[in-house]
Amino acid sequence: MTAPDWRAGGFGVYVHWPFCLAKCPYCDFNSHVSRVVDHAAWAESLVAEMRRMRELTGPRRADTMFFGGGTPSLMAPETVARLIDEADRLWGLAPGAEITLEANPTSVEAAKFRAYGAAGINRVSMGVQALNDADLKALGRMHTVSEARAAFDVARAAFRRVSFDLIYARMGQTPAAWEAELGAALAMAVDHLSLYQLTIEEGTRFFDLHRRGRLVVPPDEASAEMYAITQELTEAAGMPAYEVSNHAAPGAESRHNLVYWRSGDYAGLGPGAHGRITREDGVRLATATARDPAGWMAQVADRGHALVEETPLSPAEHGDEMVLMGLRLAEGIGLARHAAVAGAPIAPERIAALEGAGLVSRRAGRLVATPEGRLVLDRVLAELLA
Repeated sequence: MTAPDWRAGGFGVYVHWPFCLAKCPYCDFNSHVSRVVDHAAWAESLVAEMRRMRELTGPRRADTMFFGGGTPSLMAPETVARLIDEADRLWGLAPGAEITLEANPTSVEAAKFRAYGAAGINRVSMGVQALNDADLKALGRMHTVSEARAAFDVARAAFRRVSFDLIYARMGQTPAAWEAELGAALAMAVDHLSLYQLTIEEGTRFFDLHRRGRLVVPPDEASAEMYAITQELTEAAGMPAYEVSNHAAPGAESRHNLVYWRSGDYAGLGPGAHGRITREDGVRLATATARDPAGWMAQVADRGHALVEETPLSPAEHGDEMVLMGLRLAEGIGLARHAAVAGAPIAPERIAALEGAGLVSRRAGRLVATPEGRLVLDRVLAELLA
């Protein structure tokens, strides 16, 4: 009997903490502003849902754990410790498992970081977003550049692995300004950066402003130039893109996010969390939980979990997801693995047409988007999956 396919991507546990100090105007994540949170009650509810997930997965070992949000650095360290301990009890955390916490500079203090480290966190990802005070204010962030730098220094002293996020192609930003800012970021960086182009998402404050002409982003040509600058400077600094928006020194990639992109399994806990779980009978499930925090808590109290979706994926759907996620990676996807999962290979004529256009290449049995292809990845994916 062959090993289940998820093993090729690994298994991770994702915990969604939905609370923030304020809602950023560009954010379409499931986040909510709440000044009062019963941390003990939330810990109990998350543990209950984790136990339900263990029933779905059966026995296996967890390679990674990730606390996202929202603002997980608003969590009580005791809550984090309880969840890490429970994940280890239920699944067993692999030796050297990567355990990441997302943090905002406004919620950082040295004592709290030390407590997170004692709880088991060994990697922090910080939402810096900009190294310009005016732009931080325009993005709705509650920290200054000096506070972000100070928080980053605290994180570096507390954890060996530290990453931070920046958003580029911001309102009024020029390629020259981004080049200078990215240079400053690279001088700060340890070994990982997440660099995202600002996107205007429906349902956000920025979407409303953009629709009314009150928010203007750089034109496509300038955004493309900023993307090119990003690739050039990170490559020169020894942190090339291993994924469309993520850059790392070799060996410093986010192992948890690689679980997603390599089509592994992940248990999603907390309000609005999604997951992919292969049951012991080999059926791969798409899972989702109730989005509203109060509704999520009520369902957990009533049923022991708040799963609202446990949808079996067909082989073709699994294969499509593998393409959609895997071609974001510089390593691409294994064609033989894809064919085994999907039950059929990608149509050779589609690959050939994209190869002829210089948008994909085949290397050692893998399909990879070229640098030109990553610029128009949506088009590449549409043509492959048509």
